[in-house]
Amino acid sequence: MKKRTKSVLLSALAATFFTTQSVLASMTPVGLWKTIDEDTNEAKSYVRIVENNGVLSGTIETLLNKDKQNAVCSQCSGDKKDQPILGMTIIDNVIDSGDGSWEDGQILDPNNGKTYTVRLTTQDAGEKLEVRGYIGFFYRNQYWLRVE
Repeated sequence: MKKRTKSVLLSALAATFFTTQSVLASMTPVGLWKTIDEDTNEAKSYVRIVENNGVLSGTIETLLNKDKQNAVCSQCSGDKKDQPILGMTIIDNVIDSGDGSWEDGQILDPNNGKTYTVRLTTQDAGEKLEVRGYIGFFYRNQYWLRVE
């Protein structure tokens, strides 16, 4: 094989590898997400999802409504009762299900203090996140948009 052909082939393989790696990285829920209210279609907050030893958690990093900067979770129970919503961990113990979804953890709705079982599924090449909170057969979906 000619030297130039090898060089072109290696460049193409490297580009394919790095493109595949970035696509796979974008398919995980890890990152910063803009939450959207499903009733008003307005952006509410930024939630950062991180992975630690294969387990995902998510924390409210920014509240977009200036009037809610000092809001507390008055309807929460336990250690989150009356704690600031800004900086609160609302997603816990989510694990990779192996089928493209992350699930079996919990998500807290700080507006009503309720905790739901959660499933996270990336869509649109990782640019959108379907967040499904459910209790038994009853569920509700939100769609969050990737910020980074």
